Amino acid sequence: MGRAFEYRKARKMKRWGQMAKTFTRIGKDIVMAVKSGGPDPDSNGRLRAIIQNAKAANMPKENVDRAIKKASSKEQEDYKEIVYEAYAPHGIALVIETATDNHNRTVANVRSYLNKLGGSLGTQGMLDFMFDRKSVFRIPADGIDQEELELELIDVGGDEIEFDEEANQFVIYGEFTAFGSIQKFLEEKGYEIKQAEFERIPNDYKELTDEEVADVEKLIERIEEDDDVQMVYHNMK
Repeated sequence: MGRAFEYRKARKMKRWGQMAKTFTRIGKDIVMAVKSGGPDPDSNGRLRAIIQNAKAANMPKENVDRAIKKASSKEQEDYKEIVYEAYAPHGIALVIETATDNHNRTVANVRSYLNKLGGSLGTQGMLDFMFDRKSVFRIPADGIDQEELELELIDVGGDEIEFDEEANQFVIYGEFTAFGSIQKFLEEKGYEIKQAEFERIPNDYKELTDEEVADVEKLIERIEEDDDVQMVYHNMK
C-alpha cells in the first residue's frame, strides 16, 4: 500500500501544466470518447468522467459543450491513441501516450526529440512488465470511512486507497479493466468524483543524481510540448 500514491506525488511531469495545452488534451479526450460511445454523458461513462476532469481543470462549460458538438459532426476527424515506449538518458524508461490524426508526423517528432536529447525509441510492448496500468479516481474525503470504503471497493475492482491530506481527498486505484465498475459504484453511492483517469504506475524506480535528473527532465518536457502527446510516464525516482 502506498507505492502508487507516492509515485503520483513525486513524479516530475506536469499533467495539467499550461492551460491551453490542458484544454487541447481534454478536447482530444472528448473527441475519442464521443466517437466511441456517443455524445450523451448519461449513457457514456467515459465522457462523463472527462467532463468532470474538464471541470476540475477549470475548462469553461461552453468549451466542453462546443467540443462535444464538434466531435459529433462528420467533419471532425477521429484521433487514434498510440503508445510509444522508449528509453531516456541514464536508462530511464518512458511510456509516451499520444492522440493523433497523423501517425507518421507523431512518430517522426517523438523519434527526433529522443535522438536529439540522448534517448532512443523502442519496440511496442518492451516495457509492459515495468508499468501497471491503473484506473484512478479522486473523491472528497469528508464524512467517508476509509476502511469501509476500501472493503466495498474490493468487489468492484478497487485495490488501493490513499488519503491525500493536502487536498483532503481519497485517491482510489483499481484495475485498468475496472474503470466502469468503480465509476458506477461511486456514482450510485453519491460520491463526488473530482477526477477520473488512467495512469501507468512503475513497478520499480531508478535513482539518479541531480545532473542526471536534469537530463531526463529536459527530454520529458520537450516531448510533452508536442500537441500530439497526451501524457508521459517514467520510472525515475
